[in-house]
Amino acid sequence: MASTFTSIADSALIALDSLTDRATNLVNPSIRLGVTGLSRAGKTVFISSLVHNLLHGGRLPLFEPLHSGRISNVRLEPQPDDAVPRFQYEDHIQALIKERVWPDSTRAVSELRLTFDYQSTSGWSRFLSPGRLSLDIVDYPGEWLLDLPLLSQDYRTFSDKTASLAATGIRAALSRDWLAMAGEIDMDAPADEGQARRLADVFTAYLRACKADERSLSTLPPGRFLMPGDLEGSPALTFAPLPGIPETPARPGSLRAMMERRFEAYKTVVVKPFFREHFARLDRQIVLVDALQAMSRGEEAVADLERAMQDVMECFRPGSGSLLSALVGRRIDRILVAATKADHLHHEGHDRLEAITRRLVDRAVTRAGLAGAGIDVMAIASIRATREATVKQDGETLPVIVGTPMAGETINGEVFDGNRKTAVFPGDLPAHPEAVFTQDAASMAHVNALRFRPPEIPVVNGERVALPHIRLDRALQFLLGDRLQ
Repeated sequence: MASTFTSIADSALIALDSLTDRATNLVNPSIRLGVTGLSRAGKTVFISSLVHNLLHGGRLPLFEPLHSGRISNVRLEPQPDDAVPRFQYEDHIQALIKERVWPDSTRAVSELRLTFDYQSTSGWSRFLSPGRLSLDIVDYPGEWLLDLPLLSQDYRTFSDKTASLAATGIRAALSRDWLAMAGEIDMDAPADEGQARRLADVFTAYLRACKADERSLSTLPPGRFLMPGDLEGSPALTFAPLPGIPETPARPGSLRAMMERRFEAYKTVVVKPFFREHFARLDRQIVLVDALQAMSRGEEAVADLERAMQDVMECFRPGSGSLLSALVGRRIDRILVAATKADHLHHEGHDRLEAITRRLVDRAVTRAGLAGAGIDVMAIASIRATREATVKQDGETLPVIVGTPMAGETINGEVFDGNRKTAVFPGDLPAHPEAVFTQDAASMAHVNALRFRPPEIPVVNGERVALPHIRLDRALQFLLGDRLQ
């Protein structure tokens, strides 16, 4: 991947970082876990629940080293990277438990270190190893991951791909203003800052409209256009794709030349540093996916999520690094794709959600050459916001979920205030995963995408119990179990 995405100088810096990390690991063994996902997938909630359950004795029976008693202590420690913001675990737990609100979504890279004291299963390993492993959790927006393929594209390729996608399905109406403005300009005319800004603004408005909850589209690079941070208003974010660029070189000083230069600046200033400083240093990765939200929005949202997952999996393609990075670089050797919000379904639907998610990534995995490369798929709920029950209706017993809908949520015309619990029939997922990829939006509308508040956490012996979850222990076992043997 480094030979495609980065220069020789970048590869050398990656190699140096890797050597530094390995030297540090000799003294303090560690593993870097990347946590990402597309919008609304629940990255912040996943990390908060994982840490809270490990620190507060949560029910994790399938996480073998903890269940067997081999882990004697888990603690938070200062993170190794002083220049990276700390993941604000305490603030997020306050929001989840005391205020019962979901924390704000990921807007930038953050980090947190957990350290395990454990006893190895091997006597020889107990003799050689200190029995300590640090887990460095690196939280980053999925939109940044979807920017990595831009490193292998020039401005003309980026423009053609973006314009082609914008002309399809519901995107065609959403992109009308941007495409109309882009079609009217003379790209060979002298560069004009005002025109560049107007183009960037209308293109960004198109991306925001695609991301809106009522559409839930996923393939939306460049990612920083939707979360600019301290780069807002900078030239690196003041450009837009131009459809129909000729193969001839841009005229010096033209609008097209300005756009090409700023696209390259975006890759240099935004994408390459993320790749080199964070992504290239990961050992393991979990990608969270809100497949239920996409299914509730119809076939086009599902197809767009599948397209995004193909782009994501391409980033993990093995065996394509430069010689230098192949010798001393790291490679992500385990990837977990987790469909979140399994608590929005009765447990009878969990296997179907998992099967649909597996179908969602199968083609992407094969295309990226990742088959058999330490990939798993599962349905989880980082925090279980509902409980299961049954109700009788017309003499028939129906499975339901019971929870507290968020304020403003509506069911059959009834608007909820955020305090009253209710029972909801979650809907049925199709028995055959392929059906999800062929149905139209109307036939998929029965998938319930209702939003629930975090659950009330009881107090036992003066302390609140750990956050409830679904299969968090299974996720931990896949991602960490082998490193705690």
